Amino acid sequence: MQENRICKLFNIKYPVIQAGMLWCSGWRLASAVSEAGGLGIIGSASMYPDVLREHIQKCKKATNKPFAVNVALLYPEVERILDIIVEEGVKIVFTSAGNPATWTSFLKQNDITVVHVISNTKFAKKAEEAGVEALVAEGFEAGGHNGREETTSLVLWPLIRKNTDLPLIAAGGIASGSAMLAAFALGAEGVQIGSRFVASYESSGHDNFKKSVLDAQEGSTILTLKQLTPVRLIRNKFYESVRQAEERGASKEELKSLLGRARAKLGMFEGDLDEGELEIGQVSALISELKPAAEIVREIWDEFLSEKDRLAKLNFAV
Repeated sequence: MQENRICKLFNIKYPVIQAGMLWCSGWRLASAVSEAGGLGIIGSASMYPDVLREHIQKCKKATNKPFAVNVALLYPEVERILDIIVEEGVKIVFTSAGNPATWTSFLKQNDITVVHVISNTKFAKKAEEAGVEALVAEGFEAGGHNGREETTSLVLWPLIRKNTDLPLIAAGGIASGSAMLAAFALGAEGVQIGSRFVASYESSGHDNFKKSVLDAQEGSTILTLKQLTPVRLIRNKFYESVRQAEERGASKEELKSLLGRARAKLGMFEGDLDEGELEIGQVSALISELKPAAEIVREIWDEFLSEKDRLAKLNFAV
């Protein structure tokens, strides 16, 4: 049987990666996913450098399994963030929201495995040229920041597979083992999952935000703020303010002012469901129950295997 390159690269049991999400993925979630056999990720984009150091240290105490840190390369203190990652001995970094060529060589010189998140073939090639060791291909369905092309996962994953031989991690619209199997059928060797882990007990998101995820229905989320950085949001009072501003042709400066500096924290971490920015994927419509992170990992893997076996037994004889 062919060895799974994602499991080998990260030294994990299951090719299930928990996304590094704004305000939701601290050390508790990352360590729980890693302990369950996946790869947990601490999301540094919502952390001051000293807070990140604390989360890394607590994660190391909570698990001896591999875990990673996600780094948004446009973060204003990215150099300090990366120095802390090196100082604390983190061995896997997922980079996003920026040019991977800037920091990949630095990380690799410090014996760190680098994975970059992309949403189109152009940046997949740039990331490969920069020397990353794997890619996360994130489709239009995903929560949080996204690509302007609006390429859906079913189109993006095979496009990326066609254009690179790097190990491929699929993201966007995955919350079950059957969706994971579909991603594998389209060339993925692992999956990165965000929204399903937001609705876990270990997620650091506010209970109000978690409930809004469980309550989400088809059409509850929409990709917006494309003039700035595209982000998928739950429709609420803040989203309506953004929509109205965009419809009247608001400038980037006006949208930046409307967004402010702490909308995401207000919504996802502090639980203001009216004025806060509520980032989540379309797949939230399929999520209806809070569960422990370890149970989520097990359910996804068990369903992946059972669906694979079911399809293998199908008889298409006429």
